[in-house]
Amino acid sequence: MIKIAVASENEMVTEHFGHCVNFNIFEAENRKIVKSESIANPGHKPGFLPNFLSDMGVKVIISGGMGGGAVDIFSEKGIEVIVGARGNAKKAAEDYLEGSLKSTNSVCHEHQHNDECGE
Repeated sequence: MIKIAVASENEMVTEHFGHCVNFNIFEAENRKIVKSESIANPGHKPGFLPNFLSDMGVKVIISGGMGGGAVDIFSEKGIEVIVGARGNAKKAAEDYLEGSLKSTNSVCHEHQHNDECGE
């Protein structure tokens, strides 16, 4: 069983991990999604969301973009980070399970890049 979280705006992958509306959480077995739920973003404060998702048992996080601090915490916790995703959240999770969704590694390093990061 693997748990995948997709930072979303309703059903669509969001550009900005920390400011997403909700997380679509997909549980998969044998590369097939067997359960899905949506949880509201509990709030954006530094370091909180990676720990929150890790405590839920998430092993993969998919987002459009993400700040370097969050990436570092996920990595420390052994959670795979996929950034650069677009489109439907469930499709992104399915593509990941099939091995066709690859991370672009587009990490936002500077919070002053408002156009790119939305921080």
